[in-house]
Amino acid sequence: MSAVLQVEGLQTYYGKSHILNGVSLVVGAGELVALLGRNGAGKTTTMRSIMGLTPPREGSVRLFGNDATGKPPYRIAGMGVGYVPEGRKIFGHLTVHENLLVPPQTKGPWTIEAVYQLFPRLAERRASKGGRLSGGEQEMLAIARALLLNPKLLILDEPSQGLAPVIVQEVMRTVGRMKGEGMSILLVEQNAVLALQLADRAYVLSEGEVVYDGNAAALASDTARMESLAGVTQV
Repeated sequence: MSAVLQVEGLQTYYGKSHILNGVSLVVGAGELVALLGRNGAGKTTTMRSIMGLTPPREGSVRLFGNDATGKPPYRIAGMGVGYVPEGRKIFGHLTVHENLLVPPQTKGPWTIEAVYQLFPRLAERRASKGGRLSGGEQEMLAIARALLLNPKLLILDEPSQGLAPVIVQEVMRTVGRMKGEGMSILLVEQNAVLALQLADRAYVLSEGEVVYDGNAAALASDTARMESLAGVTQV
């Protein structure tokens, strides 16, 4: 299986604070990889390092075989990466439809009408301001906006955060559908049970270091290990 993302030895800082200490991970073509760990473990910093938002001081990021280390976010997106950040970051003063007009038009199966079919709730609320949407609707909008780039790799940072359980299930079904269609996905989650149900492989971070790298099903089946590794619990 060819790698769409190869991260090697990331050393990332916020000022003098050393956050990532040698983080390495790989996402293969068509693979869903879960990145797990408790709050403060370095998951979001890993995503920001990959996306060029917080460039690493050491280490490398390769996307689709090309060096992407420290490139600005718009260049990373232009290489074929869709990013749904923690907190969604939609435009609250724009309508749903106006939010979907923000990404540049790219060739591929994902069009505005296609994401409306994927998320009928967004179609119903296309004239509503983003700031008036529920948390689940905002998450759907953030995912839809990323899909309009027709990415080869989709990075999702905590898509279930702050959502009601029934909405979490709906969002995760959507992630599973995208995986089923062959999209490569890096999923950052604290809901370990749901993430491991979808994932092919998993990494667990603790204090900026990888403490587990292996088969997702094997980790899910070992409850004691899952609970002990970096504070990952069954949510």
